[in-house]
Amino acid sequence: MKIHHFQCTACGKCCHGLLPLLLEEALEHAGRFPLAMLWTVVPPGSPSAGLVARLGATVTIGRKKPLPVEVSAVVWLPEQMACPELTADGLCGIHATKPQRCRTMPFYAGREEADQAAFLLPRPGWQCDISRAAPAVYDSGVILDRADFDAERQRLEQQAATIRAYATRLVSQSAPLVRDLEVLGKRPGGGRLALAFTGILPRLGGDIAAFARQQGPVLRDLAARTAGDPAQRRFHDYYVSTLRALEPFAVA
Repeated sequence: MKIHHFQCTACGKCCHGLLPLLLEEALEHAGRFPLAMLWTVVPPGSPSAGLVARLGATVTIGRKKPLPVEVSAVVWLPEQMACPELTADGLCGIHATKPQRCRTMPFYAGREEADQAAFLLPRPGWQCDISRAAPAVYDSGVILDRADFDAERQRLEQQAATIRAYATRLVSQSAPLVRDLEVLGKRPGGGRLALAFTGILPRLGGDIAAFARQQGPVLRDLAARTAGDPAQRRFHDYYVSTLRALEPFAVA
């Protein structure tokens, strides 16, 4: 394995689309970000399948086939849409309190340390510096400056029991969810499914009325911004349906 170099150039290009959050961060930022629970099916043979099952859940489908599923709170935004806190000059408007996921970038503690090389390759349009002039960050499968990675991994481990209890109960109660996960499990690269964040709220001790009052304006704004755009139909429908479900609590 080779040495990988990486340096952020503050281009802001990675601050678009969905962003995984820790559960406590999701509650903290409910007035800023549209929230969902994202279920990502990971192929059983992938290098990080065991870690995904440990931090997320294992769903048994078909003929007792175990399927590792990453379950995470996320900022649910279309891929091309900027983070609501991204400033005009491409910087973070909440840098002091930004999510742990942003701090750990480009690494991701939800995957094995030896399985990080792909995260160091900028997506098209990103302006990350991966030249030899940039600092060395990854050597033979080992992260060199690992403080944020270790912090994220520790916090993912701390919330794993809550995630697993939520996922286990939901799977036991919803045959349609199991069927959807089975379909995703048959795809070569897996797949993902967004569910309402309110499903996990009781396990976090959250006040649904307070949550609804915070999320309502966020969802209403995004529903308006995505209305009439066929490319954003999936997101628009989610914002509208979630807003409709929350409205009775927002006025409580």
